Formats: sequence, C-alpha cells, structure tokens
Amino acid sequence: MGLGKLGVRINYGEFLGLLMLSPSLTPWLIAIGLNTVLLAIVWVAPKKLLTPAGIVHAWILGVIVWGSLGWRGYLVVGFYFLVGSGITFVGKAQKEAMGIAEKRSGARGPENVWGSALIATVCALGVLLISLIGQGEEFIPLLLLGYVASFCTKLSDTCASEIGKAYGKRTFLITTLKPVPRGTEGAVSLEGTLAGIVASIAIALVAWSVGLISPIGIGLCIVAAFIATNLESVIGATLQSDFDWMTNEVVNVFNTLIGAIVAIGLGWAIGI
Repeated sequence: MGLGKLGVRINYGEFLGLLMLSPSLTPWLIAIGLNTVLLAIVWVAPKKLLTPAGIVHAWILGVIVWGSLGWRGYLVVGFYFLVGSGITFVGKAQKEAMGIAEKRSGARGPENVWGSALIATVCALGVLLISLIGQGEEFIPLLLLGYVASFCTKLSDTCASEIGKAYGKRTFLITTLKPVPRGTEGAVSLEGTLAGIVASIAIALVAWSVGLISPIGIGLCIVAAFIATNLESVIGATLQSDFDWMTNEVVNVFNTLIGAIVAIGLGWAIGI
C-alpha cells in the first residue's frame, strides 16, 4: 500500500534536513545513508580506488567511524583515504616499469582497508562503548589520540613509501644503512622520510582543526608516527621475509598499533 493511500505526505527535503539538524538522534542512519551514497560514487568512478570487495568493507568501516565518532572522525579517515589513494599514483608509470608499484593499480581491497584502519576502528569502538556505559570518560581523549595517531602513522608510511619509490635518489636499508634498490622492504630515503613527516603533520592538523586532539596531541601524533614508521621499516627488513603470514597488510596492523600505543603512552605520561 502506497503512502498516498494512507493520506500521508512526506517532504523528503524537510525530512533529510531534520536528520542533518539532529545527527545525535540518528547517527547510524546518517552513517548508512552517507556511506552508501559516497561509495556508490566510488563504485562508478572511472578511476578505481577500491575493489568491489574493498568498497563493501570501506562501507562497514565508514559506518562504524561515523556512528562512533561522528563527522569529525569520519573527516580524518576520509582525508587519509583520499591522500593515501592519491599518492599511489605519483610516479606511477615509473614505479610500474620498475615493478614496485602497488598491485591492482593502487585499488584497495578488504585487506588494505583493515590493515590500515583496524586499530583506528578499535579506538573508535572504545569511545563508543565508554559513551554508552557512561563510565571511563577520562580515557576518551587517549582513545581519540590513538585513533588519530594510527592514521598519522599509516599515512606517513604510505607517503614515505610511495614518494621514496618514485623520487628517492638514495635508498638505504634501515638496519644496515647499506644502499639498496628503491622498493626494497625496509628501505628508507631522505625524500620519503620528509614526505612521511609532512603527511603526518597534515592529518594531525586536520584532526586538531575539528577538535579530536589538542595542540599537544599534534606533536604526540607526529612523534608516534615517526617512531612507528621507522619500526615498520625495521620489521620489513628483518622479520617480514621469515614468516609467510606476515604480509604487508599484517605489518600495517602492527605499524598502526605501534603508532597508537606510543601516542597513548605519551599522552598518559603527560596527563592528557
């Protein structure tokens, strides 16, 4: 039976406007609608940033983040996704010719989505849980710091890797400082390192501008990202080749976990 037969008339513009004016009443509905629209655009876009399965998992991630942290947390993950995806196309032809470009022409699959965002999702769900039970509110700033630091770490790692592979003039194995070809696991370069630092600064500033972290938190996230990114290079140079299960995506989870733990630990130490 249609709504018209019931005598009900709905102004969908007013209905959507009401939802946007009262997001706290319907965060999950907004999250579902927004992510459905945005990822539908990603689906039909000529430049494929996500695989079909990656789109489904990105939808789940986006709904969780918006439902847990609202638009502020969503803006941070959106910034990471756009910059992180875009940077893979820098020097793409050269990297493909050298055989060191990202697989699937940079399109992210489920393993990439969760390798990058699993730790951030845990932090976001922690904030949601505390908000629901009404206890432990003092830990929310630390969880938000961990959330931001994990994305600072991943974006720093992505930019350092992609810029280093494209423009690194001299690359060294981080454990021995011996020259190695670009794209070698555990290799670092001055160009890549600087790009990684700039990337972590940029996303930390975005998080600060929307009130997720304090000015001190900016510095903590940058330091945490720098430490974690370099430790990730050590893992890549030493352990990764020894274990079949230690894929790049698994290493990314360790990388972002280290970044979050370092930031939270520093924040706890100084009393954030």
